[in-house]
Amino acid sequence: MGGQSGVFVRVGLTPAAEDVLLRLRLRHGPLMVQQTGTEALCYPHSELRVGRSDVLIGELAGDTQFWMSADQCEYWRHTRLTVDVVPGRGDGFSLEAPEGVRFQVRSRALTDVEATAPA
Repeated sequence: MGGQSGVFVRVGLTPAAEDVLLRLRLRHGPLMVQQTGTEALCYPHSELRVGRSDVLIGELAGDTQFWMSADQCEYWRHTRLTVDVVPGRGDGFSLEAPEGVRFQVRSRALTDVEATAPA
């Protein structure tokens, strides 16, 4: 697997997103989430190939890796990202799509305290 490891962006989950992610993990095994443009897509861990320019941001709900491109990581490095789940259909290949929901990432600027704290 390619990619870089390093936490430049802080990422978390809403309780609703965590619930969906845990259900998907029970059904499909280990998962990965990749932020692509404006969507967070969820795939079985073994089905997603990351490239050299992808960055491992962190882990969600224990062991679900969250990836994004280095360019996006740089753009969002001063933000707090929160993965949420909302009604609607996103990408048909993302595992949550058949449930009639999609993952959505919300962002906000880090506070001064957060910006100086270890990730």
